Amino acid sequence: MTNRVVLVGLGATGVAMAQSLVRRSDLQIVGAADKNPVTIGTDLGAVLGTGPLDVSVVGDPAELPEAELAVVATTSDLSQVADTLLPLLERSYNVLSICEELSYPWASHPELARRLDDAARSHGVTVLGTGANPGVLMDTLPLLLTVLTQRVERVVIRRRTNMSRYGAILTKFGLGLTPEEFAAAQAEGEVVGHYGFEQAISAVAGGLGWSLDGIDVDQVTPALVSRERRCGDHVTIEPGEIAAVTHAARGRIGDRAVIDLEIMFGFFAGADTVQAGDDYRIEGEEQVLDLSSTVGFESFLSTIAAAVNTAAAVIEARPGLLSMGDLAARDLASKGSRLAGGRR
Repeated sequence: MTNRVVLVGLGATGVAMAQSLVRRSDLQIVGAADKNPVTIGTDLGAVLGTGPLDVSVVGDPAELPEAELAVVATTSDLSQVADTLLPLLERSYNVLSICEELSYPWASHPELARRLDDAARSHGVTVLGTGANPGVLMDTLPLLLTVLTQRVERVVIRRRTNMSRYGAILTKFGLGLTPEEFAAAQAEGEVVGHYGFEQAISAVAGGLGWSLDGIDVDQVTPALVSRERRCGDHVTIEPGEIAAVTHAARGRIGDRAVIDLEIMFGFFAGADTVQAGDDYRIEGEEQVLDLSSTVGFESFLSTIAAAVNTAAAVIEARPGLLSMGDLAARDLASKGSRLAGGRR
């Protein structure tokens, strides 16, 4: 069965998701919306570079045709994206969004979570926040690892992730600014770092049955000033500009950090003392579990894959607001056989 899909948001991430979705044999893109006046009225295929798709990009999601699923790739801020999600749910679309704060919003945005859940249930559809981090790498994956020990004492995750494939979202990290520009932008509230720490920590705590006494999120801090030019897919970092930043957060029981998360976001070069990579440590009563990747889980590609692999599962899931942890692992697993020309 082929399910119809509409897209909302055609930035760098939205375009990459769409390019993957058009390869699926079980999904068909029938509509797309974007606020960029350059893309409005053009054939989606021209935006994606895939050839004509006979889908004209509209400026307002209200103009989208009927479909089984809406894929939203706009902003990280749930209070902003809710104004897009709610009307889609009221039109009976199942909704998948890469908004980080949607991944587990019950503690951080309880009223919005209730409204989204009510809207989804009343229209018999599902709304889900995907993404690599949060969504998988700092919540669902460590929770899965904890199945190997009966009592968890602490969860520690250190990520160093390559950001060179991203575009507009890099401004929230302050990448590409001089240290002086970074300080000024941070003082103005323009450098906020990673969205999703509170959601990832709440998801892990909820899965482990922990009642936290607090969640502390640090300010994002510069970690590396480039000495050479570094070219990404959409942004170039010049010498003297910030090439990497660090952001960290902790979930506490009493004064003890039982969930300890840190991410370095950067454009890494071969001569850097720090390179992309990921380290997980689950400190259990019976054993300590360590999982490391010397190259790291590539955030951009992982975000695209998580959304595309989950698309069919969202359509088939029970109604309401769900998290990635609510879905069965076999429903989230890669389905290469559903790629056009794919093999089992």
